[in-house]
Amino acid sequence: MSKIAIINGRLADPAGDALTPGVVLIEGDRIVAAGDVAVPDDAQRVDAQGLVVAPGLIDLGVFATDKPAFHFGGITRAALMPDQRAPLDEVGLIRQATRAGKPDFWVHPIAAATRGLQGQEMAEMGLMQMAGAKAVGTGRQWISDSGVMLRVLSYASGLGLTVIAHAEDSGLTAKAVATSGETATRLGLPHAPACAEALAIARDIMLVRETGAAIHFRLVTTQAGFGLIRAAKAEGLKVTCGISPAYLYLNDQAVTDFRTFARLSPPLRDERDRQASLTAVADGTVDVITSSHDPRGPEDKRLPFADAAPGMAGAETLLALSLNLVRDGQVTINRLMTLLSANPAKILGVDAGGFKAGSAADLIFVDPDAPWIVDSAKMAAAAGNTPFDRLPVQGRARRIMKGGVFL
Repeated sequence: MSKIAIINGRLADPAGDALTPGVVLIEGDRIVAAGDVAVPDDAQRVDAQGLVVAPGLIDLGVFATDKPAFHFGGITRAALMPDQRAPLDEVGLIRQATRAGKPDFWVHPIAAATRGLQGQEMAEMGLMQMAGAKAVGTGRQWISDSGVMLRVLSYASGLGLTVIAHAEDSGLTAKAVATSGETATRLGLPHAPACAEALAIARDIMLVRETGAAIHFRLVTTQAGFGLIRAAKAEGLKVTCGISPAYLYLNDQAVTDFRTFARLSPPLRDERDRQASLTAVADGTVDVITSSHDPRGPEDKRLPFADAAPGMAGAETLLALSLNLVRDGQVTINRLMTLLSANPAKILGVDAGGFKAGSAADLIFVDPDAPWIVDSAKMAAAAGNTPFDRLPVQGRARRIMKGGVFL
């Protein structure tokens, strides 16, 4: 097998504490060694020219596969949410989804926990796992029937699969499009209290305690929600959570003037909850940062706010916005790569997201200081529905390697 030695790079190893100069040695599609490594005479040398060498990003929970956006953002693996035109609730659809990104990126389907994502009848998790599903998900819906959720968690636990859950009590949020507060009231938008999130998390944590299952709350966005996650972790329960940059850098005032690009699910929260989100990243409560990539065209967004589809194109801005956390001193760049790569890999059960021997040779060369401006009209994504339009940012992926091959 061919050998490649990446030299003159600064390694952002999720297992390390700080950037360190070093070599990444690759044989075939796997990493052989990284760090202070002697370069074999028969290895092809690739000069990183002082750029940050990091694991390829693993985006845990996208709603669409999007090659141009993924390549721009340094995403080498994406866990595809079950919320598709045909929900991912049967073997054939899972197999089709696993092939969707080849040869440009890896797709790891998240199987629908219930048929049609209706929250009533369990789907065939075991068969879908054999077909390539790496986790089980409730989609953008909350399973309101506690008996069904108990069975989902129990069965998933027996298969060694993590349940990726949406955290909003649908009894409160069924018709809501915004978080209760001054902005929603002033705009006359249907709204729900932020406590809908904590209510859903509390119920599911109780069921996790009962079953011993692993659960990942895909997006946690409130102070009360983070408090429950901290307590569950302290108890030793298999509970993890994620967040998207939108909830770190925007609050509910972003929907002023009925800006549908800021119509998200869950909706943006108030400033107190935004600050709590930053604290949760800094103190280790948050395990994953995801783009929640969901490109939506004019037919979905150029509508009255309450009728517009939720979602934003986030793949291209995931790395640049997340690097703000490093510049602001909230995390190190190594810790950021844990949030963007290593932890998603662990939740999905794939050998990727780091530099240990045997890990997949999925790498990115990052220029953390490269300036650019987010422009919704020029995005590589299938649609440019970003609430960060015209925002100056820094940081981008300069080169991408997937499975030992530069793309």
